Amino acid sequence: MQKGTISVQTENIFPIIKKFLYSDHEIFIRELVSNAVDATTKLNTLANKGEFKGELGDTTIQVLLDEERKTLTIRDRGVGMTEEEVMKYLNQVAFSSAAEFLEKYKEDGNIIGHFGLGFYSAFMVADKVEVITRSWQDAPAVKWTCEGNPEYSLEPAEREDRGTDVVLHINEENEEFLQKDRIEGLLKKYCKFLPVPIQIGTRTETYTEGEGEESEQKTREVPNIINQTEPIWKKPPTELTDEDYRNFYQELYPFSPAPMFWIHLNIDYPFNLTGILFFPKLGNTLEVQKNKIQLYSNQVYVTDEVKEIVPEFLTLLHGVIDSPDIPLNVSRSYLQSDASVKKITGYITRKVADKLKELFDKDRANYEEKWSDLGVFVKYGMISEEKFYDKAVDFALLQNVDEEYFTLDEYREKVKELQTDKHNKVVFLYTNQLAAHDSFIQSAKARNYDVLLFDQVLDNHFIQQLEYKLGDVTFVRVDSDTVDNLVQKDESAEAVLSEKEQDKVKSLFSELAGEGHQVQVKPLSPEDQPVVITRPEFMRRMKEMQALQGMDASMFPESFQVVINGNHPLIAEKLLRMKKEEKRQSLARHLYDLARLNQGMLTGADLTAFVRRSLEWVQ
Repeated sequence: MQKGTISVQTENIFPIIKKFLYSDHEIFIRELVSNAVDATTKLNTLANKGEFKGELGDTTIQVLLDEERKTLTIRDRGVGMTEEEVMKYLNQVAFSSAAEFLEKYKEDGNIIGHFGLGFYSAFMVADKVEVITRSWQDAPAVKWTCEGNPEYSLEPAEREDRGTDVVLHINEENEEFLQKDRIEGLLKKYCKFLPVPIQIGTRTETYTEGEGEESEQKTREVPNIINQTEPIWKKPPTELTDEDYRNFYQELYPFSPAPMFWIHLNIDYPFNLTGILFFPKLGNTLEVQKNKIQLYSNQVYVTDEVKEIVPEFLTLLHGVIDSPDIPLNVSRSYLQSDASVKKITGYITRKVADKLKELFDKDRANYEEKWSDLGVFVKYGMISEEKFYDKAVDFALLQNVDEEYFTLDEYREKVKELQTDKHNKVVFLYTNQLAAHDSFIQSAKARNYDVLLFDQVLDNHFIQQLEYKLGDVTFVRVDSDTVDNLVQKDESAEAVLSEKEQDKVKSLFSELAGEGHQVQVKPLSPEDQPVVITRPEFMRRMKEMQALQGMDASMFPESFQVVINGNHPLIAEKLLRMKKEEKRQSLARHLYDLARLNQGMLTGADLTAFVRRSLEWVQ
């Protein structure tokens, strides 16, 4: 037996490994199984090149638990190590054999590890680690032992076959990792799609023996393989059906509604990246769940924090991204931003935009049907990502209250003749409360104006973005002004009331409105409402933006405008002809309350009085 000291740069390397190298102790299972996969992949590469001429046999990686001995063993039948390789690779921390092998066989190898520190994650959960290994080359087996300090021992060992056993003697603090359910759960989390079969124990399988009436249901124990060695994102799309994609989605997100569609990513230059991104049904919500896209590196699960490589709006998608070129720190827990990450971000954004444009061009009717789910996603992207906006203007849709859909250019052309104001801006009328604004919508439609529906969570931001980008368009909520003020070509009707009568009506309603609110008498159509209350567009938007951001909107004073339709019979013929002042004030109050009710402003005691007064009038 020979003894020695592991070559490290500091005596405190093991405390650092145990406490600070990895954010979570469970990571050790990923690192050790990944090493076993590397060893197996190396052997396959050597066999393909004709350097290994023996029988590969069963290369399944086994995870073995022994609660009595308190050990967890990762066993592979890969290349193994000679004594010299053990000395070189295990005793020099951060000297990665994977990196050296990858350099030699970079055209053929598919090696996961790049850091050399993964093996030492074992000491986060083990007091002692043993490595029993035999090289594929003609060399005797050796056993390396270390108890979590720079001292180790190396001695001859008995092992008939090539490969490596890494035996962890689990410490008291981490005995949870001796439970099969716990380890199986971690294997499914981190190793579910590794390219080499991974077995933990056995499972009971039901099968049929015999045929017809003589058939019999029986059970048998079979290896419990926890991973799929060929995930569908590694396969050519031409080999896959829609059902394959939907089944994979259900595997990733059990019990979730089926996705609307998906994008299969596959690029090998200027970086390697594969994956599948699914478009879930979002509805009218902005549920940014940042754990829905899983990042893999050569089929090893890395993280579900992908904000460094996926723009914020794309975190609404679900799926898998796999790339060996994404730079990770030594623990693989965090992404590091660099030029390649920006290229990957740009590629994914472009692919998503191209897919949406393809769907729009190929089957617009189907695309329109999906807009209630797609709208939030597309709008979020246009608001937050300049490059996406530039592409999305061709397939972003506006929906009007009649459930018709238009692109931005189509809608501008549709309304510009009737809805261009005195500043030569095209006025896009809209509502965000279809039922509450019905009377305003009907007034607008009576003048052949069109009204858009903007009732999604991001629409306030989206409207401002479009006004800024389009330049010649302004958005006005349909209740923000009387329709006669909205556009250039609308001509007011001839006034029925004299100036003296208008002043009298204005004075009457000014008392009801109180200070701080404008009161106007205007010669509107007799078919319009007798009294209309509108709110300034700018002030209302500011309050809504403040509220959306969770801020106090009370800093903006309540402000509205009361518009009396001087041409309405109830004003021109009835109100002004009343002889008793008390009755005149009562009718004015009732008309004013009707306008408040139409704006959702009539509440409390005022609403109670309004109902009581209405009942008295109909008796």
